[in-house]
Amino acid sequence: MLNKIIKDYNCPQKPEVRVRVGRFAGFVGIFSNIILFIIKLTIGIFTGAISVIADSLNNLSDCGSNVLTVVGYTISGKPADKDHPYGHARMEYLSSLFISMIISFLGFEMLVTSVEKIAKNEPSDDYSLPLIIIMASTIIVKAIIAIFYRKLGKHINSTTLKASAIDSIGDVIATGAVVVGMLLTKYLSLPFDVDAVIGILVAIYIIVMGIKLVIESSSTLIGKAPDSEFVNKMIAKIKSYEGVLGIHDLVVHSYGANRYFATVHVEIDADAEVMHSHDLMDIIEADFLKDGISLVIHMDPVSIHDSETNELREKCIEMMVKLSEEYSHPITLHDFRIVKGVTHTNIIFDVSVTNEFPLKNKQICDVITKRIKDINPLYNLVLTVDRDYFSERYGES
Repeated sequence: MLNKIIKDYNCPQKPEVRVRVGRFAGFVGIFSNIILFIIKLTIGIFTGAISVIADSLNNLSDCGSNVLTVVGYTISGKPADKDHPYGHARMEYLSSLFISMIISFLGFEMLVTSVEKIAKNEPSDDYSLPLIIIMASTIIVKAIIAIFYRKLGKHINSTTLKASAIDSIGDVIATGAVVVGMLLTKYLSLPFDVDAVIGILVAIYIIVMGIKLVIESSSTLIGKAPDSEFVNKMIAKIKSYEGVLGIHDLVVHSYGANRYFATVHVEIDADAEVMHSHDLMDIIEADFLKDGISLVIHMDPVSIHDSETNELREKCIEMMVKLSEEYSHPITLHDFRIVKGVTHTNIIFDVSVTNEFPLKNKQICDVITKRIKDINPLYNLVLTVDRDYFSERYGES
């Protein structure tokens, strides 16, 4: 049915389709949450139930979140301009951050109201069975919305809609807790205000969810490491081209969903015809652009036919393996070459380590220099230490 409502629904890789799906989900959320807010607020006002009013405010915050979702997707769909050459897709993340802050604030307000009711020590209200049934029916509506968000979020791979689905599932739990409180108040005589206690629990849940969303949204805006599965697929694809000997220094920047800009160093045979190698780099870049990834390749020529270079490279690779074992962190080698001189021979290469490697760059250079000198005192090491932009090693052996 959605493919009849949303144009090109079955082409989620298109940016314009992503915007349509996100806005549609936002409008559906606005309508449904306004209805739920009115129903619950009316019940809460007439019964004086703080937990019900708190739950209605939760739906109101969800409605505000849906408005920001619509605005975020609308702005994120704007094309690139001279002031924003990478487009506006990150607006989706910014709107998510605003939504998270609103949720956290409303949760705090609910918590204060519930605590004040407990402090007043007023008796709990009695709820009629039809009232309880009405509240329970709203759980079904929210469950349907959660399934709806999950379906669309999965379809366009949207973290915003997936988060909305999780938030809706949380609303199901929160409203369920309110209904349980109403039932306990009606059929049991308890020495405390069940409504206020349930209100506190719902408020704490909302605050926790809000803080989690703030952290998640902030992490994306600050510069969260790209998904390891996505990175490994990129690496496997680059290595699949005939003539590619290896890769390193891959850097991926995300400017919104399905909008990636990346750079990478690709090793090729130093003896290959330079124009042929350059043509290969152009082919790889063009193929990635078809998938929405703007890739820039730095071509690194590697000597693979010189026996002395190959023998020394193998010794240095073994050295890196031993260092990895000693420090319990991976370290790899690339861009290896030697420059022979009359009095000494320059050994030139780079090593890649994660940001969690226990040694600083100078310490790494000192350790490797000493071991190179142990092989031959006439070797002069010229070493560059690269820090990975990923939390895990990405496919290098």
